[in-house]
Amino acid sequence: MIKTILLLATITFSLNAFSQDSEKDKIEESKVYTESEFKTKLDKLFAEKLNSEIEKTLKRIKPDSLSALTREILEKEKILKHSKSQLGMREEQLKLNEKLLTKKIINFDKRQKKLIACFDKNDQEKASRINKMVEVISGMRPANAASVLSVQDSSISVVILSRLEPAKASKIFNLMDKEISARLQKLYLNMKK
Repeated sequence: MIKTILLLATITFSLNAFSQDSEKDKIEESKVYTESEFKTKLDKLFAEKLNSEIEKTLKRIKPDSLSALTREILEKEKILKHSKSQLGMREEQLKLNEKLLTKKIINFDKRQKKLIACFDKNDQEKASRINKMVEVISGMRPANAASVLSVQDSSISVVILSRLEPAKASKIFNLMDKEISARLQKLYLNMKK
């Protein structure tokens, strides 16, 4: 509304200025101005006309509509302040959530590293136990080794047999029960793939 008033005032000013100043222009046409003098005079004339037009327009506007406009502006300012405070609170909440998420990620990484370390430790211990079993089995007679490996878990028996010398492994396979030997040989061949 204010923009419209200012636009109307500017247009009115321009029309009045051009019509009223036509006589002055005729007189002043003979004068020559520098560019800075011209700009200064033009700015001064524009400011004077604009101020007078604004004053005329404000006098015509009723006080009720001006107070309503003021109330509307104040209400909008209140809404903007409320929105700004809401955005501030949301920003703070986002920062807190970001900190919490960062802490959770750090804790998750620590737990993951501990878990991986446990798995690695278990794998190393299992490899160590299997190496000891390989040493024990390789020191046994083939008949005793066949009876021990026959009752072991198949996967462990195959790993142990794979680490023995081929001649010793073949003797152990020959001394085992035929079904157990066939099953372990099949697992052994599949393991090699």
